[in-house]
Amino acid sequence: MSKAMDVSADDFDQEVLQAPTLVMVDLWAEWCGPCKALGPTLDAIAGDYDGKLKVTKLDVQNSPAIAGKYGVASIPTLLFFKNGELVDRIVGLQSKQAIAGKIETLL
Repeated sequence: MSKAMDVSADDFDQEVLQAPTLVMVDLWAEWCGPCKALGPTLDAIAGDYDGKLKVTKLDVQNSPAIAGKYGVASIPTLLFFKNGELVDRIVGLQSKQAIAGKIETLL
């Protein structure tokens, strides 16, 4: 089963912007309770959409410049990238169904 993969500022361009598939980036932090609650949901989504969607996690504590570049003011925030471009976002803790619905519209 697939799981969300960790990315950082060092590999963000390669893993997210240059990916051939739709990419979802979870911007989170270790101290964020809602972020931790979202983790198992994202791992399940990674398994459900294996091969169609790349699910990544970016710790904003370690990569604040990425969060700043995309105007992320609160976490958790899910950013969706297609062909290297930011195409959508979800802010706050959401259900698996809500996230899956967004993914379906973007695929």
